[in-house]
Amino acid sequence: MTVNERVKEIRKSVELTMEKFGERLGVGKVAISCIESGKNNVTEQMIKSICREFGYREEWLRDGIEPKQPPKLEEDELAEYIEDLLSTDNSTYTLIKSILKTYNKLDDKSKQVINNTIDELIAEMKKESTTDE
Repeated sequence: MTVNERVKEIRKSVELTMEKFGERLGVGKVAISCIESGKNNVTEQMIKSICREFGYREEWLRDGIEPKQPPKLEEDELAEYIEDLLSTDNSTYTLIKSILKTYNKLDDKSKQVINNTIDELIAEMKKESTTDE
């Protein structure tokens, strides 16, 4: 697979038209079409822009060296879980939203009591999980 074909694969994987893909990269639909068809080579700047904008590794885009994307940081993975949860209109979402709103209204001393309680619960859970093994 060529770098041009990998550009097309990225565009298809993010489900964007040539026009929308190009907009995100600051170029037009024709430029993307020429790249994907192999009429134009992919410039260094375009490679860097595609990788930065869509989260792909340059080594994969240039040469097909796996993995395609860098491993996700734990924080990024957690943010995705939260985003999924918050985009869903369900009882769990409503409960978490209510808890967060209520917590946010508390004074600092009350927040500290809750934080300490959570820390104690976590410590107890860790103790139980090591005794279960």
